[in-house]
Amino acid sequence: MARQAQDDGIGEICATPHIRHDHDVRIPELPGRVAALAAAVREAGCAARILPGAEVAATALDGLDDDELAAVSLGGSRRWVLLEPAPGPLDDRFETAVDRLGERGFRALVAHPERHLAPDLTGRLRRLVTKGALVQATAAFLSDETVRPGMLVLARAGVVHVLGSDAHSSRGGRPVALAGALEVLGTIEPTASHLDWVAREAPQAIVRGEELTPPF
Repeated sequence: MARQAQDDGIGEICATPHIRHDHDVRIPELPGRVAALAAAVREAGCAARILPGAEVAATALDGLDDDELAAVSLGGSRRWVLLEPAPGPLDDRFETAVDRLGERGFRALVAHPERHLAPDLTGRLRRLVTKGALVQATAAFLSDETVRPGMLVLARAGVVHVLGSDAHSSRGGRPVALAGALEVLGTIEPTASHLDWVAREAPQAIVRGEELTPPF
């Protein structure tokens, strides 16, 4: 997977294990596991860096204390948390989860908007952005012509801010690749005018724990 990323021009990868009830991920073990993985990648001659992180289910938030949330923040920045909505259309419960995260000093990066396509999705995502959230789309859904139209609706509405690979394996499924999806975003507005922000500036700010305001 690190070689896939390197070939695609990706310099840093956040390892994002699932933090939710059906995955036995033990947060205290993650620093050692990330360090071991990063060392193995370096020894294999790959230039891509491995950073800490997680994909946190919104339903798991109340069971995590602030130190645990900081430990699974993207890049270990103690600021941005990749937040996974529950299956089905986004609803008020997810907006409440974003609010609670903000009250605790964190900001949400909303995962998988493509899983929640509904007539009110764009409006709900816009409200979340006003609360300080950003939205991460899965790159493969922009590269796949069969599902691309729905993703372009979101991108044209200005509610796609960064891309993630959502890759789970090097042996099948989605690859660790963003370049093709970025090419698609480079053909439409408002992302075409801010493609470097989408591809580099925003992801770098997120893993550094910086404040971030979308330019569109």
